[in-house]
Amino acid sequence: MANDGFLDCNTAGERLYNSPWNIAADFEIDMSFSPSEIVSMLDDYETEHKTGMAIQQIADEIYNYTGGYPYLVSRICKHMDEKLEKTWTQYGLQQAAQIMLQEKSTLSDDIIKNLENSLELYDFIYSILIEGDAKRYVIHDPIIDAGVRYGYFSNIEGRIAVSNRIFEMIMTAYFVSKGLRSNKRVNGVLQRDIVHDGRFNMELCLSKFAEHYTEIFSNDSVEFLEKHGRLIFLTYLAPLINGEGFYHIESQFTDLRRMDLVVDYGRDQFIIELKLWKGESEHSKSYEQLCGYLEHKNASTGYLLTFDFRKNKSKTPQSKWVDVGDKRIFDIMV
Repeated sequence: MANDGFLDCNTAGERLYNSPWNIAADFEIDMSFSPSEIVSMLDDYETEHKTGMAIQQIADEIYNYTGGYPYLVSRICKHMDEKLEKTWTQYGLQQAAQIMLQEKSTLSDDIIKNLENSLELYDFIYSILIEGDAKRYVIHDPIIDAGVRYGYFSNIEGRIAVSNRIFEMIMTAYFVSKGLRSNKRVNGVLQRDIVHDGRFNMELCLSKFAEHYTEIFSNDSVEFLEKHGRLIFLTYLAPLINGEGFYHIESQFTDLRRMDLVVDYGRDQFIIELKLWKGESEHSKSYEQLCGYLEHKNASTGYLLTFDFRKNKSKTPQSKWVDVGDKRIFDIMV
């Protein structure tokens, strides 16, 4: 079979020797596990090992991270089984995903190679993940067709979505890494300023970002900031959570609403929505949308970061806590 992007990841060199998960490495790349098939695998494993895992919940989350790709399912299960000493929990899944992001593999190498070799594919995926653009699924478009062949894109009710969370994380980390290398404007905030007793203070993180943004970027063009505002925040955030946490962009829900950013740090998870200011009415709707995301994630606290490009706006960042039903939202505007 020809190499279409990351096909080599299922070759003998990537097999999981002496692992209960090596069955997944034997599947062809155009095959994938359904959630029910992952449940069946975990059922067999649980019968033997009796870890006490919540099988359906863990299977659903594995599918969310992997999209059912056999190699990814194998790898994430292998890490929870072996490196994390059978930590079959949501936290264990997060740790396993972080391990996968930090290891070199044919899969990640091929993703980066394909982005480097095709400026059109790079720009297309950048616009989805960093700029938040919604793209229609048009299979006759050569760029979309290439992304489908590589396994990067899924068709979700006529719109393009990145196939799984692991791919999103690899691609986003790559874009942020390039942004960090090209950004000559120094972020003076350090991890020790934000983390105390092992806990990440997201309110303080966002408040310091607002100060940093106002001082460094407020004189940049609106066009530049609208296009790259999310990347500016991610390049600010990445060094603060490096080594202890990670972030991912959730680009798809069954109702096709977007949750911009989920940050996992230790056992804490922070849900952040990034918005452009489009008036009071739209801002109020953002509260409702974020509350829907919080409900989906069984969370009570969220964060709303709004970029306001009005010429007559205050240069001083504005922030407040807002109670919406049983949810609390830290609302900050820059």
